[in-house]
Amino acid sequence: MKRFGLVVCLGVALLGAYTMGANAGGKKADPRVFELRTYTPAPGKMDALQARFRDHTCALFEKHGIKNIGYWVNADGKPEDQKLIYIVAHKSREAAGQSWKEFASDPDWKAAQSESEKDGKLAIKVESVYMNPTDFSKLK
Repeated sequence: MKRFGLVVCLGVALLGAYTMGANAGGKKADPRVFELRTYTPAPGKMDALQARFRDHTCALFEKHGIKNIGYWVNADGKPEDQKLIYIVAHKSREAAGQSWKEFASDPDWKAAQSESEKDGKLAIKVESVYMNPTDFSKLK
């Protein structure tokens, strides 16, 4: 749990360095909603999981209005403890729901998923946390 908390703090800190929008000093916060997602890969599938994001998923996210902010792997731990951690942005929480629905039904996504999982699922666990930036976030 401590490691996940550290990842959340790191993600939120890095978010300010890579995004645009909010003003500090009591002004209205950025209206976007950010999503922190953590994937636990199936044993031996981290490379294939990253390849699917690199070669297919990131572009499909953008196609459906999901803005890629950043992708990380945890620096500590044994290979079997590795995670793929990323942050995406949506125009709103409602837009997030619509974007995920459209993404999930996209024939290009279904084909990429099917091809990449022909030898078994790539992820055994997916966690998602929606985040709203504070009015003092240094979003650029």
